[in-house]
Amino acid sequence: MGARRDDPLRESLPLSIVRRAAAGLLRLVFRVRVTGLEHLPASGPVLIAGNHTGFLDGPVVFVLLPRPSAFLVKSELYDTPFRRVLEFARQIPVRRGTPDRTALRRALDVLRAGGVLGVFPEGTRGEGRLESVQHGIGYLALRAGCPVVPVVCVGTAEALPKGRRLPRWRAPVTVAFGPAFEVNVDGDPRARRTIGEAAEQIRVRLRDHLDAVGGDVAA
Repeated sequence: MGARRDDPLRESLPLSIVRRAAAGLLRLVFRVRVTGLEHLPASGPVLIAGNHTGFLDGPVVFVLLPRPSAFLVKSELYDTPFRRVLEFARQIPVRRGTPDRTALRRALDVLRAGGVLGVFPEGTRGEGRLESVQHGIGYLALRAGCPVVPVVCVGTAEALPKGRRLPRWRAPVTVAFGPAFEVNVDGDPRARRTIGEAAEQIRVRLRDHLDAVGGDVAA
């Protein structure tokens, strides 16, 4: 029996083939280095939290993850030619600037079923220095009670600079996963203050991992 389209633990054969082919293409076009995959639990719910400096961040992490995953992506991309690709890859559109209950519910469904959910909590591309993050990731971590694995992408902004249509051939790209951790805060997990504290814990741990990787991620 094939995988259900909404099953976060399994992906369809066509999607699996496309992901593997895309991973091979990435390694052909760029000099890809992946570290820390041993930190990713082999089973059970996992929340992936990443820095965001370039357009390639999400696709690169999604393709290189050894487990099926779903990522929260800005809903504006669903009004572009990427819509069919995102739907095929089972990604979750999220409206920025306002709490998107539908997106949060779908994200929690992935985690509650034991799947992998990816979030770039800065909310938009920037210098990737993690000065602030959206509180939605704190809400997800508290409600799911699952491990958080930080991931840092270095070189993606330079590999495909903003406004450039073609990538830079053989540009170095590093994807570094860090040790898993769980948020530890007191208080009502639905309260804004508690959610904010959880988001701040994730921001600090992700920033510390970025510093440990030592990548210059300035755009």
